[in-house]
Amino acid sequence: MQADRRRINGPPAGTVPPIFAASKKVKIEQPSRHRRPDEHRKIFLQTGVVPSASGSAYYEIPPHLPPNNAILVPAQSSLKITCTVHGPRPLPRNAAFSPNLLLTTHVKFAPFATRHRRGYVRDAAERDLGVHLETALRGVLIGERWPKSGVEIVVTVLEGEEDGWWGRGRGDGGGSGWGMMGVLAGCVSVASAALVDAGIDCVDLVSGGVAALVREDEGGDGRGRDGEAAQMVLDPAPSEHDVKAACVVAYLQSRDEITELWMKGDAGVQTETLIDEAVKAANLTRSVLAEAVKESVEIKMSKALETEKVNGELASGKENKDVVMAG
Repeated sequence: MQADRRRINGPPAGTVPPIFAASKKVKIEQPSRHRRPDEHRKIFLQTGVVPSASGSAYYEIPPHLPPNNAILVPAQSSLKITCTVHGPRPLPRNAAFSPNLLLTTHVKFAPFATRHRRGYVRDAAERDLGVHLETALRGVLIGERWPKSGVEIVVTVLEGEEDGWWGRGRGDGGGSGWGMMGVLAGCVSVASAALVDAGIDCVDLVSGGVAALVREDEGGDGRGRDGEAAQMVLDPAPSEHDVKAACVVAYLQSRDEITELWMKGDAGVQTETLIDEAVKAANLTRSVLAEAVKESVEIKMSKALETEKVNGELASGKENKDVVMAG
């Protein structure tokens, strides 16, 4: 009997799947924060990563702890986000007239972005992030300059922060949603850089910042209801803290305005302080955002000058060339 060449057959005998387990001598410990409470993690931001789009940007917060070679699972996750801007482009003929620019946001996690595999269809959390992002950017665009036009912002989260430390035995943090706060702050910052790269007029650079009220065993700035010590930290990593409350803002520094605010948890009487700390984190992010945009503009200007210089040399060469008439 001939073998079926169109089908990949399994092995004839039984197999045992490989199990990647750490050695018993390896001690797994929860990562701790080595930064100051008011210190932000390092941010990598670059624009112009997708040439086919009107504007694009890439945002990354790498893990600040060295990897542990004794185990395969990293101690903490990083944040990697890409954003593309398509437009402004005219609306369909059958669309109603709009005096302002129509903004559409689309946020999607890659299937491999988190520890638990994501689906290919957007879930409720991703749609919620898209609504928050649209609210944050709607007050930034100068929409009356593009009547009956639309712009689409597509954000893809390549790697998202987990809601907690995986070693606690609660999976990704018990579905608390603390990792979404940092993801939203990154989406706001990378979308702002992509809008500038697309050449769309905005009132200012909008930056995202997140702060949290975390529990700790000793010391702290305040006391919670349960008597535990609590401390305010900027840019919290959920794997390093036991978060009690968190706040993320989209902030316009030049206008001193907050275009979006999302708070989660119970901060009690420290609510206003938590918002102020989130604004401080947004100001730190804006410094990186401004430098990235400035560097992108300088590169574009240098390329434009080189192109103009080459075109001028070609034009002068054509003018100086003598024409010989052959009779």
